[in-house]
Amino acid sequence: QVQLVESGGGLVQAGGFLRLSCQASTTILGIISMGWHRQAPGKERELVASIAADGTADYAGTVKGRYTNSRDNAKNTWYLQINDLRPEDTAVYYCEIIAFQGVGTDRDYWGQGTQVTVSS
Repeated sequence: QVQLVESGGGLVQAGGFLRLSCQASTTILGIISMGWHRQAPGKERELVASIAADGTADYAGTVKGRYTNSRDNAKNTWYLQINDLRPEDTAVYYCEIIAFQGVGTDRDYWGQGTQVTVSS
């Protein structure tokens, strides 16, 4: 059973930075994409960063230039570097991996979430 374990959240002042980590308990084969989502209180979960199997990264407009998604294949770990944190970045951050399981079937894995709180 694959598990995704997140870490790196915390309380920081505006303008600060954090690096979130998402480590898989084992190598996941057939990864289609990896994404970071966030959910602020009272709001829907939104996708803020993603990276495709070929390494192509994409970002939501509100975070572009401040968020960087990267991976370390040897460690089965993905990272989300967040710079210039703003109060509106406050949310629980979740990592998600979508992997190919068979024709017409994908598997969705989620981390447990890590809280990011930005004070003004």
